[in-house]
Amino acid sequence: MPDTLKLAVNGTLMRGLELNPNLLNVGATFEREAQTAPAYRLWSIDDSYPAMVKVKDGGTAVSVEVWRVPLAGLGIILTQEPPGLAIGKVLLDDGEEVLGVIGESLTVDGKKEITQYGGWRAYQSSLQ
Repeated sequence: MPDTLKLAVNGTLMRGLELNPNLLNVGATFEREAQTAPAYRLWSIDDSYPAMVKVKDGGTAVSVEVWRVPLAGLGIILTQEPPGLAIGKVLLDDGEEVLGVIGESLTVDGKKEITQYGGWRAYQSSLQ
């Protein structure tokens, strides 16, 4: 059994952003930038963090970062995530399926959809 696993992150856990120290503090290492398969939509949760949800129709590719996370650190990272986010399986555009941060459907109810930006960084840049 491996001692690390791949985790796709799409928001404040990404390099240089607010919660990135949560990954670094458990010994996670950046592997690569990637895109999801075109099966996701993205919402801004009060402009504090995004929530990515897999959809049956109308999805797009979302920019993510893939990190190698020590198994012992995954629970720590998850408990430090904002409300309404969870760990689930995320399909990348190259066909690889990895664990990733996803949003619960109730979390995005009534929130601003930002799918058209293709990712959290692009959306944040639009606010400047």
